[in-house]
Amino acid sequence: MVQSSVFNPAVTDWQGPFGLPQFEKVGDDDYAPAFEAALKEHDAEIDAIAENPEPATFANTIVALEIAGDALSRVSALFWNRAGAHTNPGIQALEREIAPKMSRHYSKIGMNAALFRRIDDLWTRRADLGLSVEQTRVLERHWKGFVKAGAKLPKAEQERLAAINERLASLGASFGQNVLGDESSWTLPLVGEEDLAGIPAFLRDAMASAAAAHGGGHAHVVTLSRSIIEPFLTFSERRDLREIAFKAWTSRGIKGGATDNREIVKETLALRAEKAALLGHKDYASYKLDNTMAKTPEAVNGLLMQVWEKAVSQARAEEAELAALIAEEGKNHEVAPWDWRHYAEKLRAQKFNFSETELKPYLQLEKIIEACFDVAGRLFGIRAVPLTNVVGYHPDVRVFEIRDRNDKLVALFLGDYFARSSKRSGAWMSSFQAQHRLPLKNGREGELPIIYNVCNFAKPEAGKPALLSLDDARTLFHEFGHAAHGMLSDVTYPSVSGTGVSRDFVELPSQLYEHWLTVPEILKTYAVHYQTGEPMPQALLDKVLAARTFNAGFNTVEFTSSALVDMAFHTGGAVEDPIAVQTEVLEKIGMPASIVMRHATPHFQHVFSGDGYSAGYYSYMWSEVLDADAFSAFEETGNPFDPEMASKLKTHIYASGGSVDPEDAYKAFRGKLPSPEAMLKKKGLAA
Repeated sequence: MVQSSVFNPAVTDWQGPFGLPQFEKVGDDDYAPAFEAALKEHDAEIDAIAENPEPATFANTIVALEIAGDALSRVSALFWNRAGAHTNPGIQALEREIAPKMSRHYSKIGMNAALFRRIDDLWTRRADLGLSVEQTRVLERHWKGFVKAGAKLPKAEQERLAAINERLASLGASFGQNVLGDESSWTLPLVGEEDLAGIPAFLRDAMASAAAAHGGGHAHVVTLSRSIIEPFLTFSERRDLREIAFKAWTSRGIKGGATDNREIVKETLALRAEKAALLGHKDYASYKLDNTMAKTPEAVNGLLMQVWEKAVSQARAEEAELAALIAEEGKNHEVAPWDWRHYAEKLRAQKFNFSETELKPYLQLEKIIEACFDVAGRLFGIRAVPLTNVVGYHPDVRVFEIRDRNDKLVALFLGDYFARSSKRSGAWMSSFQAQHRLPLKNGREGELPIIYNVCNFAKPEAGKPALLSLDDARTLFHEFGHAAHGMLSDVTYPSVSGTGVSRDFVELPSQLYEHWLTVPEILKTYAVHYQTGEPMPQALLDKVLAARTFNAGFNTVEFTSSALVDMAFHTGGAVEDPIAVQTEVLEKIGMPASIVMRHATPHFQHVFSGDGYSAGYYSYMWSEVLDADAFSAFEETGNPFDPEMASKLKTHIYASGGSVDPEDAYKAFRGKLPSPEAMLKKKGLAA
């Protein structure tokens, strides 16, 4: 562990309950010296492995690499949580400094010739080493990682690759900060009842709370937090205000000035294309897909276009229904993007005789959290115990012990549910610590997973409950599915722990978990009215279930267009004008004018704020093919909590991490690989 007289040991020596960080003991000024000390320590550990005079063995090379950098992992986990969930100008400045520094550090490791010789030697001899399946996967991950880092390139090309990676890290940090800047700086004040026409009580409360958080100069404001902007676009009767808000929402990152992301996207695409060429790939998508289930851009585009053709046809039919509704109101405007949610909600109320406002009182945040835990208990035998006296990284953060049927502590879970201006938009799962069983230098025998979920639900006024939309509730279940993947991990090696799987497999546990939200016995138990405590009436429950595929064309077009643009960017090399390319792709595929991409290029954080989902946004749909088929396995038994299927699901999907090939893992659970048919049926797009 790092030792330094100018270094706060609380950053890496976590002495909180059950090994939690003591967040309250770490200040913003502690991160820079902690990074400096941890980077030096990791350098020394890497040098010791590379220069070991003994012949390479799995233990002295691969296991040593697996446990090296413990201090760096800890300061990184704390810092990137801070940067994403509760940032400030000082943290953002350090993020811009640290991102390229970390890239430089890992580039140096990846190009360490002596270290790669040891790994390459083991890879060559792997069939004779007597390795387990998991050990072979771990060795393969390290070997492929070094090859992708340029270990086989000539010195000059290695140096160029390192420079590219460093610059990409800087660009990704700036991209995300620019989006957050545009989001947090924009509000639309609503003055008087005329501006509030159509706005239900729950949204008025959320906008009042947002107004207070933005200085209290107005009674109500619209913000660009998804939990406010989407319901505002749904319920506001003021078409002029919907247009203003929608255009602000969709112009994040393209407003000109210091937060404009167009040049960042242009440079990012050029550098990614150059990087792929250096590493011997025809394009960046081919480079990124090399170690995924999809394997090739052609396979990805084949799935996306198969779905697109059905989705756009459905969306056209939906648009015609919305246009008829507009005409019925005596209006003569076309269906604009800022109209769709508004009239879709009216159409849903007409078709299924219920509205979001009728449903929302039954979806209390606290009860949906309970539902998440109950599903986990029924499927996996775990329960959550609140730690009310434990301090999280923000006052809104809740901390839970996760215990199994034998009362053994298996994980710690932190939930951070409310939007704030210091938090980037969206929802995500991450970890402070991943599960593994390797002994560490400080005497720890493996590590307990410490997992957290971050969401952006509108925070209610004091004394009032937080009420969710059905989409919000699905988001909570989705992110808890990721969390369960991390918490149930049961592997030996940290690099294949939990969500350490291929990008197009990682969304399977999360998307699959969403299915249990709408299992009738879960809704009957937890969808209770916040005032009366009465369960959702059976008639309303039936309507909710009947409407599950409503607006499917719109939802699928939003997503699939984004995925197709992502693939076009990363199969096309450098581009002069990314926005022109986006426009060209959308015109080519026949994008309806009434719908926009779910994530337009200048604020497409999955793809440009770091490298996570670049050439990989499709993976949500790839995993959706898997999750629809996987839930069908439970439906076929007649019991959504069938014990035998649940046991196989836990063992082969949630607990195995990346210790086995994802195809083998899925077949061990289901007995076969799926076709897209179950997914299309679930979406309501099957013929």
